[in-house]
Amino acid sequence: MLHLSILCAFAFCAGMIDAVVGGGGLIQIPALINVFPAAQDATLFGTNKFASVWGTSVAARTYVGKVTIPWNLVLPAAMSSFAMAFLGAATVSYIPQGLLRPLVLWLVVVMAIYIFRKKDFGAIQRPLAIGTRERLLSVLIGGGIGFYDGLFGPGTGSFLIFLFIHYLAFDFLQASASAKFVNLATNIAALMYFVPAGKVLYEIAIPMAIFNMLGAYTGTRVAMKRGTAFIRGLFLFLLVILILKLAYDMVKPA
Repeated sequence: MLHLSILCAFAFCAGMIDAVVGGGGLIQIPALINVFPAAQDATLFGTNKFASVWGTSVAARTYVGKVTIPWNLVLPAAMSSFAMAFLGAATVSYIPQGLLRPLVLWLVVVMAIYIFRKKDFGAIQRPLAIGTRERLLSVLIGGGIGFYDGLFGPGTGSFLIFLFIHYLAFDFLQASASAKFVNLATNIAALMYFVPAGKVLYEIAIPMAIFNMLGAYTGTRVAMKRGTAFIRGLFLFLLVILILKLAYDMVKPA
């Protein structure tokens, strides 16, 4: 019971952070690993996905109608991410994770420096004429992130937010809301593998899902109330945590 209470507390925090800037897996997965050190990684990842998909759904639903979401860009991104998540999952056994960690760490460091130095990054949503180029970009962003999420995963929501702002001129609040729908697609794609394979601990995942939803609802309300400046600060903080996590994973003993 104590272990379940701890996991539910972490699920609440993960849902709240993930709803604002992504990165809920950085909180939820280590908690599961610490409580169930002998469990298979796939089972822990499946349990994490089951819990987080419900929180992502709540966050996405809460943003609808309160944040302007350009559906003609977000829906193509979500559909391509759903398809490419399968390909990423199928490729994971062929690419050593040790090759990915340094590359992802480097990308996150560059992203953090860029956002820190560019003070107006994501501060204002710039009107964008949506044409073939923008739709193609949305498909490429969704597909690339979906493949990455299936292949490796850490920082998926953060990369989405950065790319939506940098290439499609979203502000932080709009990018965060839009990212939820792409994350939802990749989570559902992952569960289509994990659930039939029996890789979900439902007695743990269901209570965690409830608290993840409560956290997600809280996070979206805070994000809409505090606005883009708050999200930018929290986003930079999360990137620092992600950098430390990836660096630790590279140097820790096997």
